[in-house]
Amino acid sequence: MLKFPKVITAAFLALVLALPASAEKLGLGRPALPVEIAAWDLDVAPDGTGLPEGSGDVFTGEEIFAEKCAVCHGDFAEGVGNWPKLAGGQGTLDHDDPLKTVGSYWPYLSTTWDYVNRSMPFGDAQSLTPDEVYAIVAYILYSNDLVEDDFELSKATFTDVELPNTDGFIIDDRLEAEAHFWTDEPCMANCKDSVEITMRARVLDITPEVEVTKATAAEAEADMERAEEPAAIAPAEEAVVVLDAELVSKGEKTFKKCKSCHQVGEGAKSKTGPVLNNIIGASAGNVEGFRYSKAMKAAAADGLIWNETEMAAFLAKPKKYMKGTKMSFAGLKKDAEIDAVIAYLRSVSGR
Repeated sequence: MLKFPKVITAAFLALVLALPASAEKLGLGRPALPVEIAAWDLDVAPDGTGLPEGSGDVFTGEEIFAEKCAVCHGDFAEGVGNWPKLAGGQGTLDHDDPLKTVGSYWPYLSTTWDYVNRSMPFGDAQSLTPDEVYAIVAYILYSNDLVEDDFELSKATFTDVELPNTDGFIIDDRLEAEAHFWTDEPCMANCKDSVEITMRARVLDITPEVEVTKATAAEAEADMERAEEPAAIAPAEEAVVVLDAELVSKGEKTFKKCKSCHQVGEGAKSKTGPVLNNIIGASAGNVEGFRYSKAMKAAAADGLIWNETEMAAFLAKPKKYMKGTKMSFAGLKKDAEIDAVIAYLRSVSGR
């Protein structure tokens, strides 16, 4: 251990004792300037206070979301892996395992806007412009069926949107209402008259309901393989169609907007959306093993055939064409794009 001469130690002690009481304020730094405070003052209130100028529509939001958000949240805000779902879950808040999303749980649109603006995209926070944030939030609203596909979100239209669960929250009054439970000393033994189980692990999907044996595991694996096999869709009517090669080529390029969910061609498998081989002229909802929405099943029961007219209407505005469809794609803006995609779909058979 180092030893200092007594004279140095005594001098240092005298200096410390001589410091004034105000020395606890070290005088480091300076007060923040108004412009510096403003850079961090990003709060947005439920009434829109704090919003910047700007605007963004659903179509633009879809493109930005696909580029900057879909890697974690899915192309249609349905979530990827353990990353959060941002859409769906309506009517599940009273379930044992509710799905809490912007459309089912969040009370104020300002929460959505503020969070996207302040914290997203993951790893590149606060890189979005106000217009991009408005557009992304507009697309999230559309994915939750809360606005139409022509909606534009801005400072002016912000308060026109009311989330479904706005009235589902109450003031936290535990400071007063539960004060009689508080004691100075924590209870360490015999604190309750009885203990009961109020929740089970199976709610979290971590407890199997049946015993898994080698036989049942093999059967489940076989079922999954069968479900993944592409199902050929038999055309409703055979016809000789001469395809425009140039139009088919354009359709293949446009179809890139669909490839994140749909596959075509040899070896295609159903993903978020079903295989689309032989879809033109086929009956709706007949890809075996794919879980269609209730709306699509109802349309199939009513005899919907995907002829060019019906397919064009669906591709233009899916949610307007079929209320309740799981397909959250906003639609193709141009008739030329729709014609090209239909030509491309006619060209793929998977055989």
